[in-house]
Amino acid sequence: MVSTLSHLPETGSIDQEQITAWLAALAGHRSREEIHHISLALELIHQVHDEEPTFGGVQHQLALMQTADILDQLNLDTETLVAALLSDLPLAELERAEAFGERVPAMIRDLSRIRTVAVSGSDADDDKQSENLRRMLLGLADDVRVVLIVLAKRLQLMRVLRKGEQGDESRVIAGITQRIHAPLANRLGVWQLKWELEDLSLRVLHPDAYRDIARALEEKREERERFIAGVIQRLQASCAEHGIDAEISGRPKHIYSIWKKMQRKGVDFSQIFDVRAVRVLVDTVSQCYEVLGMVHGAWQPIPQEFDDYIAHPKANGYRSLHTAVVGEDGKPLEVQIRTREMHDHAERGVAAHWRYKEDGKGDAELERRIEWMRAWLEHPGDSPEGEDADAEFEARRIYVLTPDGKVVELPRGATAVDFAYAIHSSVGHRCRGAKADGKMISLTQPLESGQTVEIITVKEGGPSLDWLNASSGYVTTSRARNRIRHWFKRQDYEQHVALGKASLDKEVSRLGVKKPDLEKLLDKYNFKTVDDLYAAMGRGEVSATQVANLQAAPAVVDDDREISLKADRRSGRHKGTAGEVVVQGVDGLMTHTARCCKPVPYDSIVGYITRGKGVTIHREDCPVLRRLKKDQPERLIPVVWSEEQPRGAFLVDVQIYAHDRKGLLRDISSVFSNEEVDVLGVKTHSNRRKETASMRFTVEVVDMAQLSRVMEKLAQVPDVLDVKRQV
Repeated sequence: MVSTLSHLPETGSIDQEQITAWLAALAGHRSREEIHHISLALELIHQVHDEEPTFGGVQHQLALMQTADILDQLNLDTETLVAALLSDLPLAELERAEAFGERVPAMIRDLSRIRTVAVSGSDADDDKQSENLRRMLLGLADDVRVVLIVLAKRLQLMRVLRKGEQGDESRVIAGITQRIHAPLANRLGVWQLKWELEDLSLRVLHPDAYRDIARALEEKREERERFIAGVIQRLQASCAEHGIDAEISGRPKHIYSIWKKMQRKGVDFSQIFDVRAVRVLVDTVSQCYEVLGMVHGAWQPIPQEFDDYIAHPKANGYRSLHTAVVGEDGKPLEVQIRTREMHDHAERGVAAHWRYKEDGKGDAELERRIEWMRAWLEHPGDSPEGEDADAEFEARRIYVLTPDGKVVELPRGATAVDFAYAIHSSVGHRCRGAKADGKMISLTQPLESGQTVEIITVKEGGPSLDWLNASSGYVTTSRARNRIRHWFKRQDYEQHVALGKASLDKEVSRLGVKKPDLEKLLDKYNFKTVDDLYAAMGRGEVSATQVANLQAAPAVVDDDREISLKADRRSGRHKGTAGEVVVQGVDGLMTHTARCCKPVPYDSIVGYITRGKGVTIHREDCPVLRRLKKDQPERLIPVVWSEEQPRGAFLVDVQIYAHDRKGLLRDISSVFSNEEVDVLGVKTHSNRRKETASMRFTVEVVDMAQLSRVMEKLAQVPDVLDVKRQV
């Protein structure tokens, strides 16, 4: 455990003599004016908190002074110490803190919000919620020093815990510390706080393991640190002798870190070789290997404990040399050697320690704030002031709580509607109002980090179209917008399905074709269900005419079916006057299209074996063929269109119904002429009583696409009521 030098008692209360001694110790490195401000803060907390005790039986004033003392040992400024002393000041008394400047009241407000969040989210025991709560604590702090005060207050609380005295409550506090506060200290690089928070948590949560490891170390931390200092001195001398500018540092492994590695590797204490470790930073890669030679020359290497992450970097880009040797006392020592560039990359780049130790994923916004905090912590004497500093540190995300303490992350400026959709789409759809910290708020009001938001919903209902209006300010997140658009799209879905079905049926009837197998067309149009394809036709995204013209693949004919023909049993192709067809299993037969139904590729067709005239090709729905099926089924034969059709002309009958008027025939004829379609015959009939006209045109078309195009043009002629292919 990390030990610290303090002039304050550990428990109980504090008297004036001890306060004076503490102030005198602070006066050794702080100005008279600073000591005066601290004294005024002590007088204020004495008036506000009096003699009330805190958790663990420590007097409230002493607990606050212990917190400030921790921050003093981190060399933080006096403004931070004053804010820590006044951190529990009720908001009603906040104006009394204004005497210490603008920053102190602001930090106290942030601490109050964080304290509320910590209570609400204290049961966040899963990894995702713990991570969200850590992010929330960072997001709530408008000043980096607020986070440090939070960590110092938590460390003070952990120090007063004693095994068994508070029972389950102590374990709850230690669990939160281990999940939330220690990782925060780790990310900020405040190693002193991180080590002690982890060790104190382990002592409460796993007292037996803590005690066993402490006993196994067989030495006090101070003695281990003296050993490390001796190693550093020896290596520094060797590097100087070889003209290498080396920066050597070391710290003994703390108890929690040892326990964690034992758990992760499934080994006992004797197999942990980095209980004591030093790190050597040099300028070049060649110097890394030169120092490695010095280490192996001075101490005996441990076999199988050398890793060259320079030649073979880790997956996250981490580079360094790791080796373990046996020290003069017979105990292992780990040595890490890397360049300063590698070290900077490991500490601040994509290989940062906290990322791969905590299995964290990249998050540019979180990394930006942590980088800013760590940069400031390197120069704690420089207070973060000015608009540029405020803008740089300002969080670009907010973290709000659900009524049950779940943390929800949103972009800054998000509203209650965004929050509702972040919880669940159904909550967003039924959202009609919202409360923040128990007070009603407008749905367009931007939320703030730390608020507990409750969404007021109705049992049934949906979003408003106004929510999609950017100027209305209801939503800012793409998730919410997409869910709202999807809702409105789904509301018209059934209507579009029905419209698509009607549209396709109309086209099939108009073109006189067999309805295609839509299941086989789903992949072509990239839809999952037939209803989705119908809906797309209903919305106009897919042309019903195009779908009607797409025929399914030729059906497979049953090979077992016998056809009584005196011919060679071979498949063959035969060119007729109206297209090329394949007569399954028969060669040498002449084919021609039937005049009664005039089939066109790729109508569904059936062959009829005539006497002396080969095979006549009928449409499957031809009335004549239906009679033949009943009277002479043995003369029917399966046929299909060839996949490759020669370009030619096909006879088709087109039936047109229209209001009768002068010039109607002329207008219709001009459509055929413009489309270069030859008209071979016309039959018209006028109904004088109803003033309607029925016209039947026999025309030559190249294919179904041309027929469809001509029929669409005919349907656009004024007074034309209906256009369809006549069978």
